Amino acid sequence: MPHRTLVALVIGTVVALSGLGVQPTRVAAAATPLPNAITFYGRGYGHGVGMSQYGARGRALAGQPASTILAHYYAGTTLGSRDPATLVRVLVLTGFAATSANPATIVGMGGPWSVDGISGSFPAKGKLTLAPTAAGATTWTLTVFAPTGTVLRRATVSSAVIVRPAPSIGLLRLASKPSTFNVYRGFLAVRLTTTAMVINHVAVDDYLRGVVPMEMPASWPSEALKVQAIAARSYALSHIHPATGTFELYDDTRSQVYRGQLGEQPATDAAIAATSGSILLSGSSVANALFHSSDGGWTENNENVFVSSSGAIVAGPVSYLRGASDRAADGTSYDKTSPYATWKTATNTKAQLSAFFASDSRTNVGTISGLDLSKRGVSRRLISVTLVGSAGSKTVSGDVFRSVFNAASPAADPLFRGNLFDLTPIP
Repeated sequence: MPHRTLVALVIGTVVALSGLGVQPTRVAAAATPLPNAITFYGRGYGHGVGMSQYGARGRALAGQPASTILAHYYAGTTLGSRDPATLVRVLVLTGFAATSANPATIVGMGGPWSVDGISGSFPAKGKLTLAPTAAGATTWTLTVFAPTGTVLRRATVSSAVIVRPAPSIGLLRLASKPSTFNVYRGFLAVRLTTTAMVINHVAVDDYLRGVVPMEMPASWPSEALKVQAIAARSYALSHIHPATGTFELYDDTRSQVYRGQLGEQPATDAAIAATSGSILLSGSSVANALFHSSDGGWTENNENVFVSSSGAIVAGPVSYLRGASDRAADGTSYDKTSPYATWKTATNTKAQLSAFFASDSRTNVGTISGLDLSKRGVSRRLISVTLVGSAGSKTVSGDVFRSVFNAASPAADPLFRGNLFDLTPIP
């Protein structure tokens, strides 16, 4: 399953500033000296803010309904509704350097289709191609072909081309997208400069049909799938700005993973239909319902996760993105079925660890002698890490520490999966 590890990872993740939160405290003033052999032990996979997908699964298996699960992960929100036909704009292709030999290509599927500004409609399995009139040109030759290859229409265009399938029955295949998941509901807007950008304009509930099974396995309990549908719908609608810009959402982990019509599954379609239009509200605003794979037994405050590269807290607390225990009455974590509920890295020597962190100027302190792992959030996730070595000390965010380690360590070694880690196993 895909995981929301960046975000919000990345990214593509912006949180509104509201509410109050608990500020982290430093529990140790000095760095811990490192032994010669170092292993990091961790819990959870992802940023830890909002809904834990494996936690939602565990709660659903324990008999909790979707409403209870959502109330835990997004405390203080209420359920509301929005029109399921509300359009969202998803970037599905960008920077496509078309040529006459390799034009941008869209194929009409399932029924007739049309092009705005060009009279008439074109048959199913016909195709539209776009190629620059010359190298580096911003004018393009538009050609429409019948399924037999006969040219039906040719024109010179610039700026934008909008391709629409027949209502209800039509689909469009973006043949130029380097993916097998390239068939879309809604319509495609092609923005033309010296390259082509393609945006899928699609009703939010049709968009979710290509999102939910990519973010959560369709075989999971129906209540967990409903939670994912409501969270994903809320996330999408909290980001729309129809009067400005050209798109709102990426089709990858910078927003939510979206695979269009070919990603759809009956079980997730059913969850989307059962929650049609349902969203989370914070006051009167749609909640930015962040989620991640597994939380290791405790979620985290948003401001402790989305920090600067040095670990400085730069975001205000969001009232419904508060960290809390995610364990059952017997103490077991609801995400216990996750393969990364607990994890550990390979064991490395100080010399190896020094070399890893010397590979990036942000973490290069020469020969490492110690680490200060005291600046933690409410879940005990690392907000920042201070590295101490022969060349001095440097403080970076938990994300920077983790990403440098993952990039520099051997490819076959286990990865850091999140920022809830320590030098000894975490209960």
